[in-house]
Amino acid sequence: MAKFGLSQSLRRVEDPRLLRGGGRYTDDLVPQGVAAGAAISHILRSPHAHARILSIGTEAAKAVPGVLAVLTGEDWAAEGLNEIPCAIPMKNRDGSPRGNTPRGALAQGVVRHVGDPVAFIVAESHAAARDAAEAIEVEYETLPSVTDLATATDPGQPQVWPEVANNTVFDWETGNREETDRLFAGAAHVTTVRIVNNRIVVASMEGRAAVAEYDEGYDRFTLHAGTQGSWALKSTLAGVFNIPKEKLRVVTHDVGGGFGMKIFTYPEYALCMMAARRLGRPVRWTSERTEAFLSDTHGRDNITTGQLALDADGKFLAMRTKNIANMGAYLSTYGPYIPTAAGTKVLASVYGFRAIHANVIGVVTNTTPVDAYRGAGRPESNYVVERLIDAAARETGIDRVELRRRNMVPSSAMPHTTPVGQTYDSGEFAQVMDHALALMDWDGFPARRAASLAAGKRRGIGLAYYLEATGGSDSERAEVRFAADGGVEVLVGTQSTGQGHETAYVMITAHELGIPVEKIRVIQGDSDEIPTGGGTGGARSLYSEGTALLATTATVIERGRQAASEALEASPADIEFADGRFAIAGTDRAIGILDLARTQRERAARGEAATVLDAAEVAAIPSHTFPNGCHVAEVEVDPETGIISIPRYVVTDDVGHALNPLIVRGQVHGGVAQGIGQAMLERTAYDPESGQLLSASFMDYALPRAGDLPPIEVEFVSVPCLTNPLGVKGAGEAGAVGSPPALMNALVDALSPDGITHLDMPATPEVVWKALETSRAA
Repeated sequence: MAKFGLSQSLRRVEDPRLLRGGGRYTDDLVPQGVAAGAAISHILRSPHAHARILSIGTEAAKAVPGVLAVLTGEDWAAEGLNEIPCAIPMKNRDGSPRGNTPRGALAQGVVRHVGDPVAFIVAESHAAARDAAEAIEVEYETLPSVTDLATATDPGQPQVWPEVANNTVFDWETGNREETDRLFAGAAHVTTVRIVNNRIVVASMEGRAAVAEYDEGYDRFTLHAGTQGSWALKSTLAGVFNIPKEKLRVVTHDVGGGFGMKIFTYPEYALCMMAARRLGRPVRWTSERTEAFLSDTHGRDNITTGQLALDADGKFLAMRTKNIANMGAYLSTYGPYIPTAAGTKVLASVYGFRAIHANVIGVVTNTTPVDAYRGAGRPESNYVVERLIDAAARETGIDRVELRRRNMVPSSAMPHTTPVGQTYDSGEFAQVMDHALALMDWDGFPARRAASLAAGKRRGIGLAYYLEATGGSDSERAEVRFAADGGVEVLVGTQSTGQGHETAYVMITAHELGIPVEKIRVIQGDSDEIPTGGGTGGARSLYSEGTALLATTATVIERGRQAASEALEASPADIEFADGRFAIAGTDRAIGILDLARTQRERAARGEAATVLDAAEVAAIPSHTFPNGCHVAEVEVDPETGIISIPRYVVTDDVGHALNPLIVRGQVHGGVAQGIGQAMLERTAYDPESGQLLSASFMDYALPRAGDLPPIEVEFVSVPCLTNPLGVKGAGEAGAVGSPPALMNALVDALSPDGITHLDMPATPEVVWKALETSRAA
């Protein structure tokens, strides 16, 4: 397809390459290509959740044939390398700084979770590296561990860090406590819920991997790694190694899924770099699946008490929350930010609260560190709000749809500033909800429930209205180059991990410049070739990179007018541009943009004065977006087994201008699948005595399969965003935000005739069956 407009469901241009095996992932670099001759690394990880390292014997390991190096925490310290930092400074409620969890790439003195790296082995083969790991003799003194978030701050619990009293690494608040308390004191009704947002293992299809090279002549590193943006990793690792940023190049190729987990700085990347410099040859590391369960950051893991104050007419007055957030054993790159500033900014959701106060307690435990996972705090906040509203509806007798409608911010109030300081530019919340209810046939549900009951099943319906607040860097860069082969290169500062970015950027470029789709190729991920970039996270990519692309293509067109005036011998003021051609107004004299670019490039190559069309712009991103929508789920429960099925699932989304509806629907489908997994299947279980991760493989950790997922109907109500020129709102995380509360509200509705008014995720068949048995016994 050579020409098309925006808002079309164009199939993804990257898919033929990927489906035919043309993807180039980090592990594909070995043994051929840039990392030819790379040595193989393996990590000896702690088998204990908490232990003191008394000694490490490495001599036998070093003697294993093919072993090149065995590195420990002492080697890391001897190199003079810095800690792997947490990037989030934070003040507690009393003004004191948050606690610290110093982290080297290898444990020094103490291990603090199962999987903590203890030794880094480099060898000529996997077999030699594994044999060496088995030959290392580590003497541990096991220490008491704490893995249960609910009790981690209780008196007498083991302390993960001696400097972090009561395992409380921060105590943070936002909002107006005094006004919130005043409104609660005068409320006609107060609803309280305590909910668990269960810990999630990210389980991206492609595991993490790294290949590091060191050029002694230039004293320069190159790191190939699957990331969500090369530039943040480059900056952090340059600090770890005490080198100028220009001494490190980070390259990200294709990435097979990230979901937030691949943004962060991990010990393995630094270890590959250290070993490459020591050995003078490339060093490769590729995670295995159980290793990923132990070392990739986990997501969620919150226990939240929420309270909602209502007046006598059922209008929301105020809300307050106390959230206990598990940080794991170390503060990951952005860990403290996720439950605090990221999560609480959407606590108001789409409702007209007069005041909000949120208190977040960050807790360290002897578990894998926790950081951003699809939605990064916003799913957790939306979950407590929507569970609170359903509970309030049951307690007050107000219909749950009516209670939401009564409290939604009307479009006439836009722009609307919330009690937590967010300003919504646009929104038609009631219209979006009504569309979803009609699509599901909400009014026809009683008949469907009766049919299920006649068949011996319980049937429930639930809804959740969500609001997302996208985030990320406040600027983005784009560059357009006209290549010698006649193609057009678009260089971007974001990083695709499977979302369809290439297609979106090709669509924008083709639309603005009138260039055939097949002539455009997207380049990403190389910090040398692309000097700056905000990376991908917080559902920011399309509106941020799209804004930068519009600025860049505008510059290309302006340069094209000047170049066309030179080629056509006319005044620039007389040059018009449309459909990929520059023409003298009122004449048939014209030249296509690709021909013009070639002509100007050739003139410049001959040393002649010429205006080339290549351009690069950095665009400011002063405002983020607020995608929102309504999820409606129906569930059916077999009371004899506790098995839940989902006969229908409906989503109505406002993502602003849907640039490619096919891709947006795919993103929503993926997010809903992850939400179903969290709500009903995925349980991360630690043994309370040993601290072992009991669910460390897909034998024990239940990801959703095709048979677990219903057809997911997605429709759009387009309310264009007013704060970016494309009118788009971030859509990448939306499906995972609205699905858990919709499903859990539907499940409680199904079981409420049995006297069950609350369940926590994951609502596995065992959990549901036990709840029903307990209810029957009562």
